[in-house]
Amino acid sequence: MNYILAVLGLGAIIIVHELGHFIMAKINGVKVFEFSIGFGPKIISHKGKETEYSISLLPVGGYVQMYGMTEDEEDDGEGKIEEDVERKFISKKPLQRLSIIIAGPLMNIVLAIFLFGTIYSNFGYAETSLGQISENSAAMEAGIQSGDKVTKINGSNIYTADDISIDLAQSQSEALKGIVENNDYKGDDNKLSIDKIPDGIKGSPVTLQYERNGSLMETILTPKFDKEKLQFFIGVGFNIVENPNLTQIIKHSFNETRSLITQNYKAIVKLASGKGNFKTDIGGPVSIVQVASGAAEAGVWALVRLVAIMSIGVGIFNLLPLPVLDGGNSILILIELITRRKVPTKVVNVLNTVGVVFLFGLMLVVTVKDILFPIK
Repeated sequence: MNYILAVLGLGAIIIVHELGHFIMAKINGVKVFEFSIGFGPKIISHKGKETEYSISLLPVGGYVQMYGMTEDEEDDGEGKIEEDVERKFISKKPLQRLSIIIAGPLMNIVLAIFLFGTIYSNFGYAETSLGQISENSAAMEAGIQSGDKVTKINGSNIYTADDISIDLAQSQSEALKGIVENNDYKGDDNKLSIDKIPDGIKGSPVTLQYERNGSLMETILTPKFDKEKLQFFIGVGFNIVENPNLTQIIKHSFNETRSLITQNYKAIVKLASGKGNFKTDIGGPVSIVQVASGAAEAGVWALVRLVAIMSIGVGIFNLLPLPVLDGGNSILILIELITRRKVPTKVVNVLNTVGVVFLFGLMLVVTVKDILFPIK
């Protein structure tokens, strides 16, 4: 049952993405031949007035087949010559085509905002303003007070309480690594021994910017190591909004989405620069279904949150400037807008071929990775 819920959740992400392309195509008068969820052999299909709606065997994406995606396309996909040139995708103005292309990723973002809103309307959320300050903590020693609103950590903008926790954890990664790898702190089983870890270990200094009574302030504090939890802490809690109104729900949903978009791009840059871990930082179809199934087992709301997070990931991935992806196609249209000349069809076809080979190769690699090194 959990796997069924997981597939349905992932299916919702695909449907919403393709629906964005489909709706904007219709609004701009582009003829749509097929709206498909999945690839490969069709399981179910229904022929509408001019569009065929189908569900295919491989649920790893979807597509909207539009008339005239390239200059040399003349038929309707079934060998019939299509004479309504005005309904070609390629015949539309650049901004019209751009709106159709980016509508898919934008719909993923909208879905995430909506799902976060449903969560916060039921459970509330933690603010970035601080609640309780622990005695003898790094925060108290630095003069942090209850009610202070954190705005930046080490120069990075803070949008949610999770940002604070994540940025602090990342700032202490090297200090934590030093403790984990210190043989003096390990027992006979080569594992960390609480008894051997000395008290008073401090981490790397952190620059914290916060707002107090309308004024921006800044301080440097040094997190302290908790031997029981094996983590560095600054000793703060967050104020909780238990019954937010509609304005608060919308605002925090946008902030959560903005935070996750930022985290996604940081992760992409980290991987691209070779600083990421291929085994643990990347998941393919197998890992995605496993993680979603685990979320479904934890409860419906856990799955809803995961679907929101994954929807943002799908949107961001599709906006990458790679051939075939929405981001790559958007770049080609922007080039046309700037140069006032369309990119030659032969060039587009070559780029698309390279893009397809790359994406299928990437999917194959991450799928093998999922099997050999599953994400735990």
